Parts: sequence; C-alpha cells; structure tokens
Amino acid sequence: MDLKAKFRHVPDFPKEGIDFIDITTVLQDAEALKYSLEKMKESMDEFGDFDIIVAPEARGFIFGVPLAYMAGKGFVPVRKPGKLPYRTISFEYNLEYGTSTLEIHEDAIKPGQKVLVVDDLLATSGTTESIIRLVEKMGGEVVGVQVLIELSFLKGREKLGKYKVRSVVEI
Repeated sequence: MDLKAKFRHVPDFPKEGIDFIDITTVLQDAEALKYSLEKMKESMDEFGDFDIIVAPEARGFIFGVPLAYMAGKGFVPVRKPGKLPYRTISFEYNLEYGTSTLEIHEDAIKPGQKVLVVDDLLATSGTTESIIRLVEKMGGEVVGVQVLIELSFLKGREKLGKYKVRSVVEI
C-alpha cells in the first residue's frame, strides 16, 4: 500500500511555510489504518524487548495505545501542561513553529524500565527529544523511537544521535 498517497498535505498550517501532513485521511480508511499499525508493529519488533510505550498527545496516542495492546505492553501518556491529574514533571522544548512543554506523571516510569517512544511523525525531533529527557530523568532507558512518518529533510533522526529510529514512511 502506498501510504504517501493517502496523506493530505495542508500548506501553511499551522503557520505560513509549514506543509502539514494530515493523517486523518489514513485514520478514516480502515485498510490504511490497519496497514499502518501492522507496519509500525513489524518495525518496532526490531527494538527487541521493552517494558512500556510512551507517546505524546494527541496523534501519538492514536498509534501508541494500539501498538501497546498489540505488543502486550503498558502505555504512558505524555501531555501538555495541566492535562494530567496527578503530580507531574515537565520539559520545555522547541518546535518547528514555536515552543511547547510536555508533562508526564512523576511515577509513570520506573528506574530501569525499557521504554519505546511512539509518535505519528518525526520532524525536527523537538517533541521526541523532550520525551526522551523526561524518561531518562525518571531513570528509564529509551530503547528506540517508532514513528509512522519521518520528514527526513528536517534531519530529526540525526539530532537523536545514539537512539534507534524506525519509520514506516520517509518523506
């Protein structure tokens, strides 16, 4: 299946100069969604054993929860400030179009836990790097990063250095 053909490109969103890749067209297509999840699961098997999946809101949840289910693992949400009900730790980071902050429950990752980070897209790596910093601050070990789409021209993989990155579609 050609997933690239399924994505909708929205120019100048959320600001001028950004070519937003809309995955809702994949989510609406049962076959494309199933294919995406199966390919992500196959790809993430390359990371070996891990204990838990961590993913950011909102689109990371779309893939993180079913992949956790498919792998028989737990899931930890990473959210914007004020969205998690328990005590949190936070990390501020840069995006392609501004800054943001992410939070995780302070007891979500146990020291020594092996963590797989899942998201829909890897661009400049700001979100992914912040999740890695949160996990490591809590004593977790990041085994890798699994994404559906990688915008390779933004060189996010290079910025992640030692971390293994797997993507299903490279743009």
